[in-house]
Amino acid sequence: MNDTTHSLRIRPGVLSDAPAVLALLDAAIVWMNGRGNTEQWGTTPYSRKPGGTERVERYLTENAPHIAELDGRPVGALVLDSGPSPQMPIPPAGEPERYVRLLVSDRRHAGRGVGAALLAHAVVETRRAGVRLLRVDCWAGGGGELVAFYERCGFTPTESFLSGSWPGQVLARRVA
Repeated sequence: MNDTTHSLRIRPGVLSDAPAVLALLDAAIVWMNGRGNTEQWGTTPYSRKPGGTERVERYLTENAPHIAELDGRPVGALVLDSGPSPQMPIPPAGEPERYVRLLVSDRRHAGRGVGAALLAHAVVETRRAGVRLLRVDCWAGGGGELVAFYERCGFTPTESFLSGSWPGQVLARRVA
């Protein structure tokens, strides 16, 4: 592990984290667009998307949000729920699960393990809840880079899906 993951602190998220989470999402869109990826999250800053701010506020009040901090500054966010978004065409798990509804990290710390640390935290929280299945869905386009990231973090691809023209992949991880 590097210095970033050693000094990373993960704490429960609260409503007052909304501006920081929106800033992380906005920066991620700028980063993706700079790499030519305009399909995953579009080109409009998340904070200016209709319902974007409200969605983040719901994540922080109705779900299980977690914030990764370095030196007291948010550098990542994870939101866990009991299942996928009802708007996504994803089949039910058929058993209790925890579902990663949001994972975003500060691109200035890319490659330093922030996202992987948040996913490891999701495993701990899933186990703590007495649940054995952790799932996530992600964008499967762009050569599958995001799918490969989740595979490196211990997830296995299960179902593929289309949400309109958006290619998605569901991945699962068993928690002992």
